[in-house]
Amino acid sequence: MNRRRLLQLAAVAAALPAVSRIAVAETYPSRPVRLIAPFPAGGVVDLFSRLIGQPLSDRLGQSVIIENRAGAGGNVGTEAVVRAPPDGYTLLLMSSTNALNQTLYSNLSFDIVRDLVPIASINRGIGVLVVHPSFPATTMPEFIAYVKANPGRVNMASGGIGSSQHIYGELFKLMAGVDMVHVPYRGGGPALIDLLAGQVPVMFDTIATSMEHIKAGKLRALAVTAGARSPVLPDVPTVGEFVPGYEATGWQGLGAPRNTPAEITERLHAEINACLEEPRIRARIVGLGYLEFITTQAEFTRFVAESTEKWGKVIRAANIRAE
Repeated sequence: MNRRRLLQLAAVAAALPAVSRIAVAETYPSRPVRLIAPFPAGGVVDLFSRLIGQPLSDRLGQSVIIENRAGAGGNVGTEAVVRAPPDGYTLLLMSSTNALNQTLYSNLSFDIVRDLVPIASINRGIGVLVVHPSFPATTMPEFIAYVKANPGRVNMASGGIGSSQHIYGELFKLMAGVDMVHVPYRGGGPALIDLLAGQVPVMFDTIATSMEHIKAGKLRALAVTAGARSPVLPDVPTVGEFVPGYEATGWQGLGAPRNTPAEITERLHAEINACLEEPRIRARIVGLGYLEFITTQAEFTRFVAESTEKWGKVIRAANIRAE
């Protein structure tokens, strides 16, 4: 084989991967896409899976099938995506729960930072410190003063060990230098019921589930957990206004198995961001008490890693382990 022919063949071989990637991007998706929600139907993860699934289906020209794969605090569904073929046809509605679980569970067979490709962010969820109306504190400074004056005597409800309500409260305890007794329930619903009944006085709940009760005067909102005030509770201050540096928010987005072709994740990222720009979707997100969260793929990837590291430090400092 002469030298010219050899160089021609080498050039063709070098171009084949690029041609293959272009072909993949142009034909994707050629069949329905599974979006795994790793929690039962009816919860917020399921809700946002369906909220983004239908417009994404319209934009892709293929069905996006929501599949609820609950179990082990979201780990069963997450692992199913981690082990799926990296072809863009199995996606995960990933969330801050994944970041918490990475440290809460010592026996995970996967690492979300290593084994998942964050594709696009969707929202950030805001927590709110709520108390029963009978609680003596009516402002955040009064609350901090009361808890400091009564160490170990104020009960704080949560949806369970390692839940966002629990972790937000533990971060507050660490940063404010206060001692509250954690009372875990089997889910946020039962915890909220007892809070409304006055059986437990304090909870770091989500705005989405507390809003109705706050407006009805059944709960008193003392502060929100985000870095800025919430558009739906503009008169409620942030915890950070009284405990400098405090910020605790949840988040949701879409992810895919490691090694999913960049051409596919880039296509999905662009289509998801286009969905989030739709006025109907934006209004729905804000109306549910969440914040819009639109990023580049690189920004979301960095954010997931930083979130996992931040909550890992809190969980280790509070010595929390999933049951």
